[in-house]
Amino acid sequence: MAMLLWVLGVLLLLFSSLDVWYFVRAAVTVVRAWFQKPVWDVLGEQSVSGRVLLHDIDLGHMNNARFLRECDFARFSLYSRNGVFKACRALRATMVVGATTIRLRRALCLGEAFELRTRIVVWDEKAFYLEQRFVSCRDGLVAAVMLCKQNVVRSSPDKILQFLCKRKVECPDYPEDLQHWITQSGLEDKTGAQEDKEK
Repeated sequence: MAMLLWVLGVLLLLFSSLDVWYFVRAAVTVVRAWFQKPVWDVLGEQSVSGRVLLHDIDLGHMNNARFLRECDFARFSLYSRNGVFKACRALRATMVVGATTIRLRRALCLGEAFELRTRIVVWDEKAFYLEQRFVSCRDGLVAAVMLCKQNVVRSSPDKILQFLCKRKVECPDYPEDLQHWITQSGLEDKTGAQEDKEK
């Protein structure tokens, strides 16, 4: 009985001080990705399925914060399947979110199924830039679009891509909406801009 009370006390402490379900779901997402077919195209789009559940909603539709949370899990799955997490471990690098912006175009309602499509769009010397789109399975409309700057710490996107592709990968052109967000938000790489001025 004492052991049961101790276990319940530890669980109560964990659930009251940490978002335990976030960490459980993150672990499940990564483990599930290990058993899925790898994504050989590092810049390829990956889609994960979801559904709006009771704990996702406020006033009958998906809460704004839940969009960002779903994007976290979709990025975990992408990086596990395309090898970016593996490259980070090999290079002793980590990644952190540096900035995000989201355009909510229409609500996702309780019970509604959606696909979350994630892809690496471009990169600079310090970060990957991703696009994540919520597409309703009901009518095919894009409900939300998120842009994310994923900073690479103790390495660089170029080194990660060279590790994965065994060659230098040329960065695609920046889409206009992404370039606008980077410029308007002050997210440009200041060191790179300074070097360009000195040249």
